[in-house]
Amino acid sequence: MSKQPNNIENIRHSLAHVLAMAVLEFYPKVKLGMGPAIENGFYYDFDLAHSLNPDDLPKIEKRMKEILKKDISFTQKTVSKKEAKSFFQHQPYKLEILKDLPGDEVVLYQSGNFIDLCRGPHISSTKTIDPHSFQLNRVAGAYWKGDEKNPMLQRIYGLAFSTVGELKSYLRQLQEAQRRDHRKLGRSLNLFHVDPKVGPGLILWHPRGAILKRIVENYVLDEYLKNGYQLVNTPHIAKIDLWKTSGHTGFYRENMFPPMHLSEISQEEKDDYQLKPMNCPFHILTYQSQTRSYRDLPLRYTELGTVYRYEKSGTLHGLTRVRGFTQDDAHIWCQADQLEQELQQVLSFALQILQTFGFEEYDIYLSTRPTKYIGSEKNWDLATDALKKSLESAKIKYLIDEEGGVFYGPKIDIKIKDSIGRAWQCTTIQVDFNLPEKFDMFFINSQGEKERPIMIHRALLGSIERFIGVLLEHYAGDLPLWLSPTQIMIIPVSEKYQKEAQEIAARFLTEGIRCQTNNENETVSKKIREGELLKIPYLVVLGEREIKNQTLTVRKRGEKELTEMPASQLLQVINTLVQKKQ
Repeated sequence: MSKQPNNIENIRHSLAHVLAMAVLEFYPKVKLGMGPAIENGFYYDFDLAHSLNPDDLPKIEKRMKEILKKDISFTQKTVSKKEAKSFFQHQPYKLEILKDLPGDEVVLYQSGNFIDLCRGPHISSTKTIDPHSFQLNRVAGAYWKGDEKNPMLQRIYGLAFSTVGELKSYLRQLQEAQRRDHRKLGRSLNLFHVDPKVGPGLILWHPRGAILKRIVENYVLDEYLKNGYQLVNTPHIAKIDLWKTSGHTGFYRENMFPPMHLSEISQEEKDDYQLKPMNCPFHILTYQSQTRSYRDLPLRYTELGTVYRYEKSGTLHGLTRVRGFTQDDAHIWCQADQLEQELQQVLSFALQILQTFGFEEYDIYLSTRPTKYIGSEKNWDLATDALKKSLESAKIKYLIDEEGGVFYGPKIDIKIKDSIGRAWQCTTIQVDFNLPEKFDMFFINSQGEKERPIMIHRALLGSIERFIGVLLEHYAGDLPLWLSPTQIMIIPVSEKYQKEAQEIAARFLTEGIRCQTNNENETVSKKIREGELLKIPYLVVLGEREIKNQTLTVRKRGEKELTEMPASQLLQVINTLVQKKQ
């Protein structure tokens, strides 16, 4: 019998097996996929004729709870592959897994009459699980092994925690997350949409959304230029040979769109072109456009560059997982003795930028060499050590993400915590010895000799689209005044006062305040309601009294009280908040 501890990972993994046991009782001919523990719960994939839906979950969950009460043990045993193949002869997905496993023996786990191909670990007995500490929460389609060329299976997801209290707390968080869903906010705030005529994962920004995107981009770009970065701009496509040199075609092909074969449409074109998945090679070529001296280093290039990556359709999600997005990308080239200081400056700068947007809590990870990589282990060790030293010198606590680096170098990832405690990957800082070598980059050192620079890749917000999605959910759409697409809406009480409303709006616009008037033929209360739904920070009512007194009646977002003040006073209030980034 397995003597594994009853920690939460083992509990979740064991519940996945209990889920399979219950489904087998209802559907004996089901073909079983895989059932691992995941963050916050577990899942199991099934291939069966019956189309599962949410109404099926309560009866399956009820049966799972009955199984838990039976005190069924989880027993590990090792058998030959031949014996396992015989046992799983009617389970094609298990046979496929067996085929890929090395060695002549495999590990099975038995719980009651159910046997699964599994490395474990598991809990000792089902009775140790509180039946009220888990819940089946949804059904989704999932391609076998995540490959859309394979059959689509039905995946049942479950939530599981150590205690009932933790489960209830997480369910409350889920409910709050649904209220904050940036896709719903994108519609209600009229910011963006995805149109099937364009394609999945490709964002159409509406005027209000485009303004929000520009505000975010302008702020970070201005900060980068103040901090010694130089602005560059690069194309959206390049000859495929460039991506071969950089290693992308060998190590990143599955995330790239297919090449453009221009030779098929033009006799003049002999080369294939590729949409760019990253900006790095372009920045390297810009560096190489002239001979660099040690006096030029550190050299910092930045670009708000739009890149294109082929994300599988099942993974796409609003703004946070797309196929075309803009990065606040930058690359730094420096000498070895400048590396630690540059990394510390980037780390400090990143936290400053994130705090300005309202993110005060975060987790930091050091991501190490993946299984597929370019370059020598020596260079990988040098790069990883440099990142470690920068974190330790800055006295920043961090966790290790084993094999989480990109194919050309290790990295530091900063995962920001939003207002309901969820972690989001945004900032990434990577040290790269490999691309400078592949592109034969050099500078002339103080001895007049060629020397290889060290390259730092960094994106502080990461994908602007993703970051805006996170911002919307962090603030539940109630963006701070400095980020709000519309800061003031002026509401004339009748058509009679529209001219004065437009004149006041023009004054605010001249002062750089984002202002609009609502001249719709509706009641004042309905116009106010529309402004509230758009989450506009200041609603201004203008009628005969206000014109006579040369004042404005102002309603601040979230407050019921109305305040009367001159336009100059409101302008001062707004300018102060904008300067403070509030």
